[in-house]
Amino acid sequence: MKKTADHFLDITALVCPMTFVRTKLAVEKLKGDQVLEVRLNFGEPLRNVPASLREHGYEVSQVQPENPDVTNGPYRLLVKKI
Repeated sequence: MKKTADHFLDITALVCPMTFVRTKLAVEKLKGDQVLEVRLNFGEPLRNVPASLREHGYEVSQVQPENPDVTNGPYRLLVKKI
């Protein structure tokens, strides 16, 4: 997977299940080799969104905290259609 994103989605203002719904809709709009960067909250979104994306056949990588010193803050992940 390439390391830069073609599109960005911030779902930190949403709660489950809308976090996954909005992310899935955004991923479905990707073309070819495009990558979506998703900003999401620690906790339920961080547990559920990457797992649900993988279950639906998407490639998820680089799940990392925005600030490595704050593990319960926002995270970023990259997702790609495969």
